[in-house]
Parts: sequence; C-alpha cells; structure tokens
Amino acid sequence: MQDPVLFALTVLLILGTPGPTNTLLATAGATVGFRRALPLVPAEAAGYLIAILVIGLALGPAIAGLPAVAAGLRLAVGGYLSWLALKLWRRGPVDLSAMPVTPRQVFVTTLLNPKALVFALGVIPFGAARWWPWLLAFLVMLAGVALGWIALGSVLGRAAGEAGRAGLVPRIGAAAVGAFALVLVIGPLLR
Repeated sequence: MQDPVLFALTVLLILGTPGPTNTLLATAGATVGFRRALPLVPAEAAGYLIAILVIGLALGPAIAGLPAVAAGLRLAVGGYLSWLALKLWRRGPVDLSAMPVTPRQVFVTTLLNPKALVFALGVIPFGAARWWPWLLAFLVMLAGVALGWIALGSVLGRAAGEAGRAGLVPRIGAAAVGAFALVLVIGPLLR
C-alpha cells in the first residue's frame, strides 16, 4: 500500500478500532489519569514495531502458508488475553497510587495483537525499496491514536469517579479484554 492517503486512512481505522491494547490504554487513562498513563504509549509502539518487523521481514511467508501457525497464534493470544482479563477483574478496588495496567502488559498484548499481522502483511509496504518511512508514519499515527484512547479513558474514568462508580472501570476493561479473548479463540470455530 503506497498511496499516502489510503495508507493513513487504513492505519487510523485499524488502530482506532477497539481492541485489547486500546482497552488497556483506556482503562489506564480511566484509573490513573492521562499523564500517568503516558508511559504506555512507547510500550505499545515497541510491541507493534517488533511484531511488524518480525512478521513483515521474516515470518510473513511462513504464516501465510501454514494455517495451523495462525490458529496456534490465535489460541496463544486468546489465552494471554484471558489471563490478563482475569487479573484485571480480580484487581479489586482501584488504588490510584498503582497502575492497573503496566507497560509490560501493554507491550505483550500489542506484540501478540492480531492487528500486527494486518499491518505487516497488508499495510506496511515491505516490498517497496523504501519501506521505513511508511513504518515511521505508522508510529506517528499510533502515538496519536494511543493518546486519544488514553484521553477517552481519562474522561470516562473521571465521570465514573464523580458518579461513585470508579471501581467499575477495571472490571469493564477486564470484560472487554475477556470478550476479545473469546472472539479470538471461538471465532474460527464458528466458520
């Protein structure tokens, strides 16, 4: 994909779609506020960067030719997201002195995010002589979208706190992450 407008629209649409990483960003913004959740943005960028480079430059042909590998990846991601959802759910009352979502969790979730496959195999033009400017543009857009999810979470968290429902925030995030895990694991079985 080497049309700049189509590239930007595709990247923004995919990154803006709710998913496990965006749910974690919004949950962090809702529980600890915008500024304290900012360290999660580089964690997301690192996760996508590593996944996209490894898939796009090394594993792409192998994954495309072996459906069992893709199914195994879906199960692994679904298992990890289930564990993460359970951890968020069991967290209990919100402690604003501690992050409910860590940079490591965002990094691993993003590293395993199926969106990375789409970016690596269909959006970043690895076949082009100069693919790295596209990857840099992707990272700039990623930062903007991540900040948007954190800001959204911050606004919703503030509203929940004012309504006396701040304790629901991690549970809602856990339910959303758990739903993504179910879709990853059960989705292919329903086809």
